Amino acid sequence: MDTLLPLKKMSRDDKLRAMESIWADLTAHADKFDSPAWHGEVLRETQAAYKTGKVQFTDWDEAKQRLRRKAAKLA
Repeated sequence: MDTLLPLKKMSRDDKLRAMESIWADLTAHADKFDSPAWHGEVLRETQAAYKTGKVQFTDWDEAKQRLRRKAAKLA
């Protein structure tokens, strides 16, 4: 099925809402999909980097708010 969105006519906010809707739908059925093997390796590497203090994590809601503020400045 080919689905085309009018991307040139959509605002940045509309595009972000569309992406969030698609992501929400995909993650609602995540148990039906197998992750690629490399995902496990990346997760292990990230966990090791976190344990050694090389990386820090940000709360997802806080990260989305920060990204939205940056996007609003660019608009």
